Amino acid sequence: MKNVFSIKNKIILITGAGRGIGHHLAKEMANSEAIVYCIDKQFPTKIPKHLTKNLFQIESDVTDDVNFYEICKKIFSKHKKIDVLVNNAGISYAVQKKSELYPIEKWHDTIKVNLTAAFTCSQNVIKFMKKRKSGAIINITSINAQVGFPRNPSYVASKGGLKMLGKALAKDWGAFGIRVNNLGPGYIRTDMTMKRYLNKKTRKQREERTMLGRWGEIDDLVGPCIFLASDAARYIT
Repeated sequence: MKNVFSIKNKIILITGAGRGIGHHLAKEMANSEAIVYCIDKQFPTKIPKHLTKNLFQIESDVTDDVNFYEICKKIFSKHKKIDVLVNNAGISYAVQKKSELYPIEKWHDTIKVNLTAAFTCSQNVIKFMKKRKSGAIINITSINAQVGFPRNPSYVASKGGLKMLGKALAKDWGAFGIRVNNLGPGYIRTDMTMKRYLNKKTRKQREERTMLGRWGEIDDLVGPCIFLASDAARYIT
């Protein structure tokens, strides 16, 4: 039988793949024989030698709509398809004092990267997925798409918006064979969350709020992401 969980030779674009969750997902999906294009403003680490035929890095700002379209155009021209987009790029800024008002410029920056860029990247990829009536978009949302956290309204609003954007796009493009799903991580130990993780009090509080009693590791996201990208999830949107 065909391995329905295989992502071999699928063409996958991952935004915000220079570090953290996106970087790890890119490596593991390439390890699973997908052809993965990492898109980010900078790449602190080089591609491992054993993945140079499957993993590619493209320096670009995801908020540059025109440039992202050109990237998609080149990838489609080379491979004649784009199978998967993972909208992972995200930024976060929290104010430190309870009495401090949230800076409007941080609101605009966060919404632009976390929500608007996910919309424009999806729109651009859909143009090419429509040609083959096939494709999958995976939005990396957050526990903040479900629950409000303190002193970071732009992040909470952007992730909540991204969740509903996924539902809207799934509704609009399902008839064209394009699936859209949200993957909402809980407390995951990454560079972005390390400060809270190293704080024993904060770490314990959050462990007590999880059913498994522990923080997640980025490896915990690999399986769900591969599943949603694979043909095993062909009726899930």
